[in-house]
Amino acid sequence: MDFESLLTYCLGKPGAWRDEPWDDDIVAKVDKKIFAFLGDGAVGVKCGDDRDEADEWLHRFPEDASVMSYIGRSGWNTLRFNGAIPDQEITEAVDESYLRVVEKLPRKRRPDGWDAP
Repeated sequence: MDFESLLTYCLGKPGAWRDEPWDDDIVAKVDKKIFAFLGDGAVGVKCGDDRDEADEWLHRFPEDASVMSYIGRSGWNTLRFNGAIPDQEITEAVDESYLRVVEKLPRKRRPDGWDAP
């Protein structure tokens, strides 16, 4: 997995778009909400509804998963790719983060082509 392939994967989601809200920081958004923070070798995603749920990643991958600064208490983690976390689990975490964000959007703001599970 590399940065470009993960960015392409994120932007392939219905309604997803790239933004750079801070200097050189790239995020993937749906509507006005971020679902992935993309960095060099890592992605920040919503891994749970709360810190306890998101901590599962920290237990499974202590070297490659960490609590995100500032928003970690809300279930956001940073997952390093090209380490112990398999690429498939990284993309599944992106899928889950996207799903969590879209489900909280008002129905009229949810993207076309998105189907609830």
